[in-house]
Amino acid sequence: MRIAIILDPLEHIKTYKDSTFAIMREAARRGHGLFVMEQGDLWLEGGQVLARVRRLTLVDDALAWYSVEEAQTHALTDFDWVLMRKDPPFDMEYVYSTYLLELAEAAGARILNRPAAIRDYNEKLSIARFPRFMAPTLVSRDMARIRAFIAEQGEVVIKPLDAMGGASVFRTSLADPNLNVIVETMTRMGMRTVMTQRYIPEIVQGDKRILLIDGEPVPWALARIPRPGETRGNLAAGGRGVAQPLSVRDREIAQSVGPVLKQAGLFLVGLDVIGDWLTEINVTSPTGMQEITAQTGFDVAALFLDALERQ
Repeated sequence: MRIAIILDPLEHIKTYKDSTFAIMREAARRGHGLFVMEQGDLWLEGGQVLARVRRLTLVDDALAWYSVEEAQTHALTDFDWVLMRKDPPFDMEYVYSTYLLELAEAAGARILNRPAAIRDYNEKLSIARFPRFMAPTLVSRDMARIRAFIAEQGEVVIKPLDAMGGASVFRTSLADPNLNVIVETMTRMGMRTVMTQRYIPEIVQGDKRILLIDGEPVPWALARIPRPGETRGNLAAGGRGVAQPLSVRDREIAQSVGPVLKQAGLFLVGLDVIGDWLTEINVTSPTGMQEITAQTGFDVAALFLDALERQ
């Protein structure tokens, strides 16, 4: 197969933990052709979506892990698969990219995850599609309503709808002397919608990342355990990743949510589960493959390529 990947700059990839790198390494091992591009390499001209694409070769070298050929112009239909693996933030440039990819898809390109589904499944707000797995949650920019919700719930987490890696996530309560300024800052004085969610104390046991591949859960989750004095389990915020088998509740959530996401065209998804609650559905560039594989020996990237080849 010829696989093209839209990703962040290659020089920024941390090969020891990056899931996109794990996918590329397994694809190369199987003899598939690899091609890379960045978000800014896409354009529409003459009614056709084109891209500036470079063929990638993985190199076993301590100083340089890849080599690339000169860029060439291709239609996205020239590839068997196009994988959208650009990291958030999910800003308007990301949205414009999904529009272009959707046009390429209409022309016959095979794109994962599906552009419309990436756009429709906000990684925070889409948990509301599955209310029985959602902790008490308010999504609003009304500051008085947010304060009333906090009074009702006692202790909450407030987070923006468009960030990643635990950025700008606050844990607060009515007793917090900074509560008003947190609410004002997060909502930009009532001009930005945020998510306020009851604090789930099981976070101390980890924020579990459950990977779904083509609707089916990987049998191991990566519990991201906060460092002492921290509420966020995100690895980017200093959390420690510990692989563990899926619990009964984890499987219930994954097996209920997975078929719906698969039907929408979401091939690789990362569910975030704290305690018994689904807290996020990551659809842009979910990670965790390498940590699970390193700790358990279960080759998640191979499972991904198996599923991709079956398509």
